[in-house]
Amino acid sequence: MVHIRRWAGIATALLATELLVAGTAAHAAAPTPDPARASVEQAVTAKLLGQARAAGEAHAEAADTRITVTRKSGRWAFGTAVAVTSHEEDIHPTGAIFIAHAEAGGWQVSFDGEAEFGELAAESPLVGKQEKEVFTRTPGTMYAGGDYRTGMALPFAVGQTWTLTSGPHGWGGYETPYSSIDLAGGDEVVRAARAGTAYTMCRGWIRVIHDRGYSTDYYHLWSSISVNGAAVGQGAYLGYTGTDVTCGGAAYGRHVHFGLRQNSAYVPIAGHGLGKWVFENGASAYQGGARHGSTWRGAGSAIYNYGALGFNQAVVDANGGGSLTKRSGPGTGYAVLGSVGDGATVTVSCSANGTSHTGRYGTTSLWNRLSDGTWVSDAYLWTGVNGPISGWC
Repeated sequence: MVHIRRWAGIATALLATELLVAGTAAHAAAPTPDPARASVEQAVTAKLLGQARAAGEAHAEAADTRITVTRKSGRWAFGTAVAVTSHEEDIHPTGAIFIAHAEAGGWQVSFDGEAEFGELAAESPLVGKQEKEVFTRTPGTMYAGGDYRTGMALPFAVGQTWTLTSGPHGWGGYETPYSSIDLAGGDEVVRAARAGTAYTMCRGWIRVIHDRGYSTDYYHLWSSISVNGAAVGQGAYLGYTGTDVTCGGAAYGRHVHFGLRQNSAYVPIAGHGLGKWVFENGASAYQGGARHGSTWRGAGSAIYNYGALGFNQAVVDANGGGSLTKRSGPGTGYAVLGSVGDGATVTVSCSANGTSHTGRYGTTSLWNRLSDGTWVSDAYLWTGVNGPISGWC
């Protein structure tokens, strides 16, 4: 394992390395540098800080980075890169898992979530079989296309109740997108929200890369696992809630700072389903809360982990409590065949158009055929998808 820290004093070296990584035309006539003589740490640092500057992150110019090469063989390198922050409120470190390959023009560096990352992972002898399956899998429809399904539970044991100490806010605090929430209480054991491959970004910070392009971050942990690409199942132990700020930021009172990413960036947690709750933003950062059926829990409230919602399942939202009528066909003209309670989980077999109804999230004529053969209006279900989730009947 190679562990190196770089500071702002290497600005000149970083500039030169950025040119190597970018392959600028201005140096096309210059002799091709020998990649074996170039520093992979400098190349990774240049890319990390370049992205931080482009994103306008406050700590971008501090240039305090920790590049950890956890695997290296020949012209390949793999590891983690973290831009460390000061110990202030409303700021957190940022980082990435990287793959680097030495080529004629220098090091080709790619971060987790980028398209090139999967391509390099497929070629790299440093990447294990389990990792390749996750890294090279092309994500399906993403949240920007109307698909908010994650297949994730909340980051603690299913069946436990914790406190949502802070509603949606940025990974670093008040900045957008509001990708993160804070949770505390219960048995204080932080667990993987979904299966994937896990990495230690720095002490107290674990990242798990999942399918569908998602990854999740867990920060402030005490006794966190030390892991380098190991497969973890949903509910696997990651650490305890804590106040660790090894890589920067501040924490008052033990908790887990949980962040949602898709592809190479933090994404809004609002609208996404976690533990069968749908998160919603508030008037400002740290406010907001989550909804399960018609039940609302704001910041500071208790939240129960119902487990992951299946990709062909839905949560009944009767838009005010009570129950939802089940019918023999897709419309109110069909016979009543019972009801299902608000907050219940149902499995959807297929969908069809029928009579139009208005629920919490709008008006639709879509009806869903449940696994027991009955039909309910999609207006009163949260599926995470704008449209059918199991195809048309």
